[in-house]
Amino acid sequence: MATKQSGIIGRPRGFDADEALERAMLVFWEHGYEGASLAGLTGAMGISTTSMYAAFGNKEELFRKVLERYTEGPSAYLARALEEPTALGVATGILAGTVRTTTRPAHPHGCLGVQSALATGDSGDAVRDLLAAWRNDGCSRVRERFQRAVDEGELPPGTDPGLLARYVTTLAFGIAVQAASGVGRDELQEMADAALRTWPLS
Repeated sequence: MATKQSGIIGRPRGFDADEALERAMLVFWEHGYEGASLAGLTGAMGISTTSMYAAFGNKEELFRKVLERYTEGPSAYLARALEEPTALGVATGILAGTVRTTTRPAHPHGCLGVQSALATGDSGDAVRDLLAAWRNDGCSRVRERFQRAVDEGELPPGTDPGLLARYVTTLAFGIAVQAASGVGRDELQEMADAALRTWPLS
């Protein structure tokens, strides 16, 4: 009896959870949090609403899992950029990564984190707060990296690492909005290059 019960509990789901999460990410990325309906999500994921709730929780919990996947996948260029040996290399990597990710032919244009934050009503307050924290965390990581560049003498002593980090991340989010509006990759990269021509010199 115990063996039979154990077998029931251990029975695998009838779908690939990783693939379903990938498809949900693309729906949220294209339509934003509020624009992604449960019917649209479950249809893309190829599962029933019951299965979605059982595997991922409600829509907000699903979005939290999707945001984690996006951070570790399409948005992983930030972590790679922070490993660049110079502050200018960090900024260049962030903007180039944003341009690549937000204009990829096989993916929705724009940034999932920006798209989902642009329009959220009262029901999306928790998601809006989540995304604000997500953006601020990214900015804080960049600020810490720029602070190190100041401490090591790579950036001028009077450089404000917080302001510089906000400048770079604001540019990145602006690129994402422009990409979602249909501006092409080459034009966005030219804008990023122009923005970095005024980079602080030590």
